[in-house]
Amino acid sequence: MKYESFLGEVAQRASISPGQAENAVRATMETLAERLTSGEVLDLAAQLPEPMSPMLHPSHEEAEKFGAQEFVRRVATRFGSDERHARAVVRAVFATMREAVSSGEFDDVLAQLPRDFCAFVNLADSRVNLDYR
Repeated sequence: MKYESFLGEVAQRASISPGQAENAVRATMETLAERLTSGEVLDLAAQLPEPMSPMLHPSHEEAEKFGAQEFVRRVATRFGSDERHARAVVRAVFATMREAVSSGEFDDVLAQLPRDFCAFVNLADSRVNLDYR
């Protein structure tokens, strides 16, 4: 998947502009890089469009331990939104990431996340239609 297509999918799923989608992807990927081991971050980055590699840089060798609520809070802070909007953004990014990487790689990412992240994945295939004007 090309970077522009990735952003377009996120924008459509989260009902945001392409410019906002780029910021949403950056906020989500930077947070995901904190939550995954450095090896998994590098594996994921290798399968995503090239402009996303700098967004996925390992912050530590070991993953930070935090749940889905803290993940959303960090994305909201980085994205400059409330947590409700950030949750929709995270779902959109996860759904698009699921399409952009191999199923094995996506499973490897999920294996490092706690069970409460299932809310992002189970709802990831549906379009998020929330109005944030």
